[in-house]
Formats: sequence, structure tokens, C-alpha cells
Amino acid sequence: MIVTLDEIREAAIKSGPKRLVIPSVDKHALKTVSEAAALGLVYPVIIGRGKEMKDLIEETCDSIDFEFIDTGSNRDPLVAAIEMLKEDRADIMLRGAIDQTTFVAAILNDKNGLVNKEIASFISLFQLETKLAMVTDSYINNSPSLEEKRMIIENALELSSVLGIPSPRIAALTAIEQVNPNIPSTLDAAILSKMSERGQFRNAIIEGPIDIDCALSEKAAMRKGLKSPVTGNVDIYFVPDIEAGYSLSQLLVFIGKLPMTSALAGTSKPVVLNLPFVSEENRVTEIALASLMCNGRNEEN
Repeated sequence: MIVTLDEIREAAIKSGPKRLVIPSVDKHALKTVSEAAALGLVYPVIIGRGKEMKDLIEETCDSIDFEFIDTGSNRDPLVAAIEMLKEDRADIMLRGAIDQTTFVAAILNDKNGLVNKEIASFISLFQLETKLAMVTDSYINNSPSLEEKRMIIENALELSSVLGIPSPRIAALTAIEQVNPNIPSTLDAAILSKMSERGQFRNAIIEGPIDIDCALSEKAAMRKGLKSPVTGNVDIYFVPDIEAGYSLSQLLVFIGKLPMTSALAGTSKPVVLNLPFVSEENRVTEIALASLMCNGRNEEN
């Protein structure tokens, strides 16, 4: 079982380098790729247009081996990168200098994108004192339906399998710890919890509805009359919507100062979104996590 961000990097290095494709680049993305390549995590395949792009790459990546593909003026680097992944000519894709909205829209496109599960979802992964904890969905799905919430949990369970977590404990977060028909998220959380009781999420244990206070503290939960193996020992914090997930993730990074990396789940090949609130150091960890996702279930589980 992997319990630190350092262990993610170590396990990925042991698994050997993966072919990482980057459609269009800037110095920021090249720095991350160079560090990942120097650690033996990836062999970079950089797609761009023209001599100016090639000169920038050679100047920044002079100490590592890489491949440059010049798509010319008539070929979209992002389209070319997606095709490489679909054709198994690359293992991972990293967003480079392409606009975030444009990049995500292409990945999620029903016809030409990379989603192979029922939906894609985003997982923020935080380093706590003695373990790793996930927050999901923290970027992709705005106001998911109950069925979409089920899919988001399934995606998170795939990542927990990669990390070797044998029986993930999930807190279905809401504003309060009781079912209230006037708060729809509490109804969804209660249904997901009952589905868990009946074995519909494999070995996972879902508690909900539950507020953050009870999720974090077994003592607080007991005070409110809630007894559950999840309280005080959460692996996955499942949020009701993107506003809660994105805000919570940023709060934990900027105010809580927790080290964070992330993963996009539900795609046919791992994709690193390169979001701005992930630290420089942990951008490399994102690539390492994507490398482990290529391998599937962690062998140490």
C-alpha cells in the first residue's frame, strides 16, 4: 500500500519509463518534463510546429533524450497527440501550452476524445500525516446526478486500487450528517451509503450523509450519535459538486499547506491536466502517478 507522495515517485521509477506525449509546449511544461525524464519516469515525445518550437525544446531539454514531431501548419498538435494515445504509440499525455478549457474539451469529446469509462472525473490526492487521501470530483463534473456520482466513486476506486488500498473508506460529504429532503445531496449520500452496504462498490465502505466534522473526527461523530468505521479514517472525501470539490482542494493547498498531486480518472490512457495550484515538485509526482495508472493495480497490494 502506497501512503506517501514519495512512494508514488519511487514505485513509478521502479516500473520503468513511459512514453509521454506533450502537444505544444512552453518553458514551464518543458521544465516539468525534463525533471520527470531525468528521474527515469518518462521518455518525452513533444509535438509542435516549426523551427522556433524545436529550438525552444532543444534549449530547455539539452540534457535528456526526447523525440520532436513537427506537425507543420496543417496539423493540430493536440489531435495528433490524442491519436498517438489511441494507437498505443504513447502511454501518457501532459497538457503543455494549450489552453486548459480547449484541452479538457478535446479529452472529453464523445467522438474523438479519450473517455473510456462511463464518465471522466478528477481526483485531488493529498498527503496527510500517515496516509494519502482523495477529494473527488474536484474539477470535471459540475452538478452530478446520482448515477454520475456512482460513476465518480467507481473512478476513485480504480485509483485506490492502483495505490493498494484494500478497503477504501469513503465519506459522502454534505452540509449536515442527517438526511434532509430539502438538501438533495443528503438523499444522494444516503442512497450511496445503502448501495455500499449491499456490496455495490466492491470492498468500499461509504458513510453518508456526513459533514466534515464527523468525517475528520470519530469523537465528533460519536458526540452526534454517528458510529461508523469511516469517521476519523477517510480515504476518499466524496463531494456533492464541483464548487465544493474545487474550493476544498484549493483551501487545503493554499491555507492548509497540504502537499497535493492529482489524476484524471476514466480515460483510456492517463492524462495530466497540469492545473495551476499543483506545486512544481508535485507536477512531477502527477506524472509518476499517471505512470502507475498505466500499470494498473499496485503489485504491493
